Amino acid sequence: RSNARETMAWSESVDTVLANKEGLEAFRTFLKSEFSEENVEFWLACEDFKKTKSSIKIASKARKIYSDFIQADAPKEINIDFHTKNDISQNISEPTLSCFDAAQSSIYCLMAKDSFPRFLRSEVYKELVKKHQDRNQKRWRPFL
Repeated sequence: RSNARETMAWSESVDTVLANKEGLEAFRTFLKSEFSEENVEFWLACEDFKKTKSSIKIASKARKIYSDFIQADAPKEINIDFHTKNDISQNISEPTLSCFDAAQSSIYCLMAKDSFPRFLRSEVYKELVKKHQDRNQKRWRPFL
């Protein structure tokens, strides 16, 4: 569980939210409310993909990411430019661990510049900060 200081630190960057389990869940909840949770899901899938060691798993995970997020009418299609999408489509038959880097970077920038500032102004974030502040106050008032 996060403490109030960590929760406040999330406002420093999207990285701090993505690296914290509770922060990630809160951000994901917010993105769902905006119908854009595919962005964080794609980013997480890419992070997992980059840690893949087996060449067989690289190929199968790449196809899964492609069919879930990249191909036209994918169930969780992300919004990336034509050239990035086209490059991935041409290279998906022989994927490398870096084949989604450009798309992941693009989605990261979108989240950092667009979704993240709105998240910090959202009720989801404000409620979380308040919950942690309340919890901290209770912890420090045992003699009242």
